[in-house]
Amino acid sequence: MKKKMLAICMTALMAIGIFSGCSSKQSGNSWDKVSAKKEFVLGLDASFPPMGFKDDNGNIVGFDIDLAKEVCKRLNITLKTQPINWDLKEQELNTGNIDAIWNGFTITDERKSQVLFSEPYMKNRQVIVVNKNSSIASLKDMAGKKLGLQAASSAADALDQSADFKKSLKDVVEYKDNVMALMDLEKGGVDAVLMDEIVARYYIQKKDKGYKVLDDALAQEEYGIGFRKNDKELMRKFQDTLEAMAKDGAMAKISKDWFGADITTIGK
Repeated sequence: MKKKMLAICMTALMAIGIFSGCSSKQSGNSWDKVSAKKEFVLGLDASFPPMGFKDDNGNIVGFDIDLAKEVCKRLNITLKTQPINWDLKEQELNTGNIDAIWNGFTITDERKSQVLFSEPYMKNRQVIVVNKNSSIASLKDMAGKKLGLQAASSAADALDQSADFKKSLKDVVEYKDNVMALMDLEKGGVDAVLMDEIVARYYIQKKDKGYKVLDDALAQEEYGIGFRKNDKELMRKFQDTLEAMAKDGAMAKISKDWFGADITTIGK
């Protein structure tokens, strides 16, 4: 009996130790830790222009990257960009592999239950992109058609929340990223792609592709930065810095460099 009780106690202690270790790892990347190591690890999908993506030289660039660089400069820390599997973004965050998710990260109620969001800094819509010569002109025209989208994206969330529209479709095809979805659209693999309007319009403008964006939008949304639930101090440091950048014009300048206008929402 004593041996059995000892074994039970040892098992319980090990479980507590493991749990404590996990909790420690999840909550350890506070502002104090980031400040001490002088490095902030930003997790992103590196195929999400213009927010964060690899340029022709393999460098990670983008609107969100420029924002993060300026924030880190003002906080006297170094920015490290870490490409991640977008399907596992919350896991990457909560296991401590990254300090935040910052890459056109749409704020949703479901995501709020898993991460701590900053205040929104930009608005966006989920829109339908079709080939320029397509006969599809509205959401109703999508009945019986094949729709492509990025897996585990806010487009997928928006589609799930639009049950009637989803039911009207012939098929939904998921891709690793929006670029692959648009390439398949161009080849005729799908009839349309559901994606972020900001990304769609940037891609059409920069790549000079024969796509068009429908006027109808499936959902309205906002972008924010996602932190671990316990990292309130770290989130506040970044939020305060973004607000200072909005006041002194630095945020507007970065927005104009990427979009030709200030389309940010902080302080407005």
